[in-house]
Amino acid sequence: MKQKIMIAVMSTMLAGCGIGGQKGEFKFQANEQPLVTEDVARRVDALYEKMSQPERIAQLHGMNVADLFTDGRLDTLKCRQLIPNGVGHFCQYASQENKSADEVRDMIAQAQEWLIGNTPNKIPALCHEEVLTGIATKGATIYPQQIGLAGSFNPELAEVKTRQTAAQLRKIGGQLALSPMVDVCRNPHFNRLEESYGEDGYLSAAMGVGFVRGLQSEGLHDGVAACSKHFLGYGGGSESGEKELMEEILLPHEAMIRVAGSKVVMTGYHQFHGTNAVANQELMQDILRTYIGFDGIMVSDYGSVNQLPDIDTPVGRAAAALNAGNDVEFQAGYNYAYLQQAIDSGLVSQENFETAVKRVLSLKARTGLLDEHPKLYAEGHIEFDSPEERQTAYEMATQSVVMLENNGALPLKKGQKIFLTGPNAQSMYAMLGDYTYQAMSYFWRHQEADDQHPRIVNLYDGLKNRLPEGFELNYERGCDWTEEVETVIAEGGDERARQYQQWQLGRKIDGKEEINRQKALEMAKESDIIIAAMGENPMLCGENRDRKHLRLPGSQEQYVEELIATGRPVVLVMFGGRAQVISKIADRLAAIIQAWYPGEEGGNALADILYGNISPSGKLSVSYPREEINENICYNYQTEQDGRIQWPFGYGLSYTSFEYGNLKADTKVATDARAIHLSFDLKNVGECEGAEVVQLYLSPVEVAGDLQSKEHRQSPALKPIQLQGFKRVNLRAGEQQTVSFLISPQQFGYYENGHWNIAPGRYQLKVAASSQDIRLTADIELTGDKQEMKLRTVYFAE
Repeated sequence: MKQKIMIAVMSTMLAGCGIGGQKGEFKFQANEQPLVTEDVARRVDALYEKMSQPERIAQLHGMNVADLFTDGRLDTLKCRQLIPNGVGHFCQYASQENKSADEVRDMIAQAQEWLIGNTPNKIPALCHEEVLTGIATKGATIYPQQIGLAGSFNPELAEVKTRQTAAQLRKIGGQLALSPMVDVCRNPHFNRLEESYGEDGYLSAAMGVGFVRGLQSEGLHDGVAACSKHFLGYGGGSESGEKELMEEILLPHEAMIRVAGSKVVMTGYHQFHGTNAVANQELMQDILRTYIGFDGIMVSDYGSVNQLPDIDTPVGRAAAALNAGNDVEFQAGYNYAYLQQAIDSGLVSQENFETAVKRVLSLKARTGLLDEHPKLYAEGHIEFDSPEERQTAYEMATQSVVMLENNGALPLKKGQKIFLTGPNAQSMYAMLGDYTYQAMSYFWRHQEADDQHPRIVNLYDGLKNRLPEGFELNYERGCDWTEEVETVIAEGGDERARQYQQWQLGRKIDGKEEINRQKALEMAKESDIIIAAMGENPMLCGENRDRKHLRLPGSQEQYVEELIATGRPVVLVMFGGRAQVISKIADRLAAIIQAWYPGEEGGNALADILYGNISPSGKLSVSYPREEINENICYNYQTEQDGRIQWPFGYGLSYTSFEYGNLKADTKVATDARAIHLSFDLKNVGECEGAEVVQLYLSPVEVAGDLQSKEHRQSPALKPIQLQGFKRVNLRAGEQQTVSFLISPQQFGYYENGHWNIAPGRYQLKVAASSQDIRLTADIELTGDKQEMKLRTVYFAE
């Protein structure tokens, strides 16, 4: 077994020395706000004393609210049987039902009113839902999937999205979002990569902080509490060494908790250092509570307590999870319903039990559920998918799309006869990823949702809607997603997937269109340019959905080869939740667009990019593989040495060009200084307006005697290159702007021996257009004594 992470309890002198507690110009600093205020503690203590033990146990698990209804009506007999002592949580209450916003609200209203009117202490349930790309319920706005949104490098827009989401979730009775997922995902095969912000801890942290700030912008009382998941290393990194784990894999969770104030954390289905995360004391106590100082509630992923190995009884599983620090069992209390037996037999102390119950009650108090007259939902008609929400979805989509190659084919030229083809050309399933209502309906419940609630604009619709005068657009599907079953249900994870395994293995999304390949190829020959819409759909990517390969599914690549053989230029537009290996055809394509899952406005956004109304500006949040890779890869592993990478992290093309110059920076700064200033000029030297994502990387040169050689030998202190800042800058043609960064010496720190170290030495700050396209370099020397601190207070350049 690997050694446990060293969590040192630093002395007061060490924790307070140097830059540890300084304030300054940095807006996004650690700013912990306790879950339990004096008022909350007083109210919760009094309530806890009045509660019976069965009522207390009921607070530590949840249920599906639909189980309380019969034929659409609240069944009071079921209520008396299932929740006589109340219930802690209503789980995924909106995504499980084919209901309008008003119907979801009415359902939750009836259940909450029954709890208030018929249980001993009148405690409402905490209602949670998935909100990764908007609320996972019928009619709600579908924003781009996270892996695409990360490519926007725009946390501010992520915050706008979740501010809108929180307002709508509150209206339909929700107080908790089981989002965002901030796993740092470095294996291109990982089936949930689409839910993440990619391979970099810094970018994931910045986007995650924006996500949480939006959800909680109205405070916990009137906003929506966020949940950081999955703790820790579920998406990769759980078996990493101490440095990578503490410096990169932990960073998004740490920043969301300490900077943005997230008060709920969910563990994953995985093992960490040989022990399941949901019963892992090292994770939940040593790292999360002792090191980070988290004071909120820990919840299990659905069914993960059931998956504890070598424990045969629900009593034993409940004791193992609760004693390790897991407060709440989701979805239902399959094991936590036996907590009284665990207490009676001495397996769980009353103190640990009381702590867990009071944490749940404290969050209910903070979210307003324990108010004398709690506001549990909105009255009157609820309208989803407002014009403002659709506009946000559109802006996010335009900023998420990445142009990987362009040999002059784009933007499309006036007078061209366009032929659109492929399985993702006219399908809503190309627009949306996992944990949308539509994908969940199809995969989990075997039901097909419609494309009008909300209205989902596919690529064909977008090109037709935006078709300029002088263009001609023709369409034929040409091929299906796949002719064979490519999906393999992954081991572990949500138990529901294994229950559906036999059904799922034979299940493919039906395009509902006849495939006439010969007709498509004849139409291709008659066109001026071909747009081939290829890639994945929610049956080929998502939770528990592994694929055998990373190539384009089925015979899609062969079909693209046939299109290329017509002699007409082919623009490949790829949809999906993972990178696709296309190295065999890449150099013969006229242009390549990575669209990911661009959301309900994806068709309009792509059309505007293809027609040239908007310049593409997205950048890759992953290292894009040239060949099949089923292991962790990351740009900071020094991937310019890795021939397996086709396009690097941070890469993306535009219709215009940008010139960098006039770099200015502080060249000598003390290790205990407040900040380092850096600025440069950025000019749009092209012929159209565009946005550039400027990236700032840190590289060590000589740190505390450790020389970073020309061969890029791994530094024991720092990675050879690491993202430490970025800004999205929009410029008109010919416009120039001075771009400034404020960097904290804390960002030069490395984790060793249980604390952070800021060492004197020589470094380089690199201004770049991608991780491999360095435009300007500033030599920086940190001087003075080595600084040590338990926790950083500044995480981001500004």
